[in-house]
Amino acid sequence: MSIIQLTSDNFEAEVLKSDKPVLVDFYADWCGPCKMMAPVVDQIAEENDDIKVGKINVDDEQDLASKYGVMSIPTIGFFKDGDIVEKSIGAKPKSELLKMIGK
Repeated sequence: MSIIQLTSDNFEAEVLKSDKPVLVDFYADWCGPCKMMAPVVDQIAEENDDIKVGKINVDDEQDLASKYGVMSIPTIGFFKDGDIVEKSIGAKPKSELLKMIGK
């Protein structure tokens, strides 16, 4: 499944009202560790049809980053039924992200 670029305009429909759990990558284009995480997030999106994967550019969507307490990037949030149930801060191996989503 392809990665969804999330904004304040589509966040409610794509994440909060999603019928699937959603992995959300809070990132910035200038962030080195975020660039390291991008291929990992891409792999998870390709390999798991039972979840959605989205990315939020914190420079463009500061309100969403603030709402979910994102102070450091990359931050990966896992949403189920409209609520954030797990949060991971910093670059992490794929295995830790898979554990976070119950894989």
